[in-house]
Amino acid sequence: MFEETIRALKQLSNEKSALSFSADDDNYFDRECPAPECLAQFKVLMADWKEKVRDEEVFCPFCGHAADAQKWWTQEQLEYARDVALAKIQAAIGGALRRDAQSFNQRHFGGGFISISMKVDSRPQHVPIPYAAAAPMRLKIACAECGCRYAVVGAAYFCPSCGANAAELVFDLTTQGIRQSLDAIDFIKAAISDADTAENTCRLIVESALQNAVTAFQRIAEALHARIAPTTKVRRNAFQSLAEGSALWTAAIGHGYEKHLSAVEMEQLVMPFQQRHLLAHTQGIVDVDYIKKTTDARFKIGQRLVIKRETVAEALTLIEKLTHGLRDDVMCMNESNFAPQLKRIESGED
Repeated sequence: MFEETIRALKQLSNEKSALSFSADDDNYFDRECPAPECLAQFKVLMADWKEKVRDEEVFCPFCGHAADAQKWWTQEQLEYARDVALAKIQAAIGGALRRDAQSFNQRHFGGGFISISMKVDSRPQHVPIPYAAAAPMRLKIACAECGCRYAVVGAAYFCPSCGANAAELVFDLTTQGIRQSLDAIDFIKAAISDADTAENTCRLIVESALQNAVTAFQRIAEALHARIAPTTKVRRNAFQSLAEGSALWTAAIGHGYEKHLSAVEMEQLVMPFQQRHLLAHTQGIVDVDYIKKTTDARFKIGQRLVIKRETVAEALTLIEKLTHGLRDDVMCMNESNFAPQLKRIESGED
């Protein structure tokens, strides 16, 4: 009775279909980290995804997670693939059922008290719109090690192709992107018609900017410290603490952050670093440790932080000032280490 349907099912089980996904207008291809604790989205230039990225191992620019190339589909791409597969199954099975019904109806017995027929709903099938990549991301990076070109929103530090740490390269680009996002807040607020949605969106942009600024400093401080003290074991996230990071710097070269920031500036920077901690771990709810470490009298325990755009901009300026100072420290260390060898070369000893 269901010969056509059975035949269609067998045919579907033997078929393998290839799906194609489009890139954005700049030919960047959307990817998503498969690590459940990350799930960050980024883009890779389509040509580099095909020619530079290895099938065996791809790295997340944000968390450094590694997995094979088939694990990096975005949720939107997976949803599109499911829609396409379902539409194909519905079309194949629906057509087979209609043919079986027609054959059955032609053979049915009429003229009695009971008349049997079959009907298959033949409403138009939904045709999935082909997946289109999102708008080009703000920050475009070319890996200094392998040349792979990728794009991210926010602060990211690892090359998808080779896994190289790009913290030093990305820092300046990240701070530039943070400023652009802060400058765009008024435009974004005006473009969203619903007042509550506009306010919430702008709040999230400001809070994200603060977290990205502190994280960008943490990553570049880690990279710079590894150059001057490569054998020193550093606690994970140590450079999220200004006091701990300064102590590590002092142990490595004899002075800490106080060389580059005044006492007042250091105090000003403590607050946004602690605010980042609350945003990351308590959804921004003020706790006892925050009050003790910042003496911020504007909030009580249990209240939620309210972070101003101006506060983030000021913190970003201090972070840039401190980072430039640390870079100078590393450069001076490299020059001092090279000086004895240069002196021997000039004297003809080497």
